[in-house]
Amino acid sequence: MSKGYPKKTVLKIIGIKRSTYYYRKNYRVEEKQVSEGRPAPGYSIAKDGKKISDEQIKEWLLEEVAGDGYAYGYRKLTKQLRRKHKLVINKKKVYRLCKELNILRPQRQKRDSVPRRLARNRVITGSNQLWETDIKYGYIEGEQRFFFVLSYIDVYDRSIIDYHIGTSCTGQNAFETLKRALWKRQQYDQKEKPVVRSDNGPQFISHAFTQGCEKLEIEHERIPPKTPNMNAHIESFHRILEDDCLSRYEFQTYEEVYQVVSEFMKFYNEVRMHGSIQDMAPMEFFEKNKHMAIKIKEIRV
Repeated sequence: MSKGYPKKTVLKIIGIKRSTYYYRKNYRVEEKQVSEGRPAPGYSIAKDGKKISDEQIKEWLLEEVAGDGYAYGYRKLTKQLRRKHKLVINKKKVYRLCKELNILRPQRQKRDSVPRRLARNRVITGSNQLWETDIKYGYIEGEQRFFFVLSYIDVYDRSIIDYHIGTSCTGQNAFETLKRALWKRQQYDQKEKPVVRSDNGPQFISHAFTQGCEKLEIEHERIPPKTPNMNAHIESFHRILEDDCLSRYEFQTYEEVYQVVSEFMKFYNEVRMHGSIQDMAPMEFFEKNKHMAIKIKEIRV
């Protein structure tokens, strides 16, 4: 350009946009200065206004650690300095001084969470291969409290094998319901038991449920967060339960809830037709399929 060539042509040849060229020509790009922060003053102030040196504070910290305060971390040591020596000091400075003295307590090791076996894609070809479970809750208007319905569904024949109704629902409730379901399907003593699939609710990650499954040698898999489609069959049933049963009532007592939900479970299993199993009721399909295989659409989950 200094030799008279057009700027537009030169910039095009070297591949620089004109906007970039003029920006750098007209505006000086200054390097940012990184601040090192203010230097440590080397003292703290007591409530009476007296300056206490960091060396003195370190001596007090060593005394606390050597005495009854050994179990204290830097946060509690900060409170101790404030109470005992009337210091105006924050926990960040105490942390720094403890680090310089190498008296910081080792951090607690994070406990391993309950091991999770992620749900994997499966092709279901018969009953008692995969059961899904989840929890539905409703409200008792007359008693101003919630109730819970935990259900186990066989994804092949769509039967609700067993369920729990209560004003609470724990991991132990989930496990006890699973045991009843195994007895009903005569799977309790089988070597190959159904796989149980759930979400990551507190009941299903509890020690009671996890250890119970391990004891019975049941494979329990959990779906990844925010993937309810991997638990679609039980989600679909709970939608049916809501639309055809719970939404029709304004419950006044828990006894009313128990009666209504129990009656609906019986109706669903024994009477209500299901399109995916040739318009049969789940129990009807289950019994007929035991004696002669009924062809239905392939189930992939």
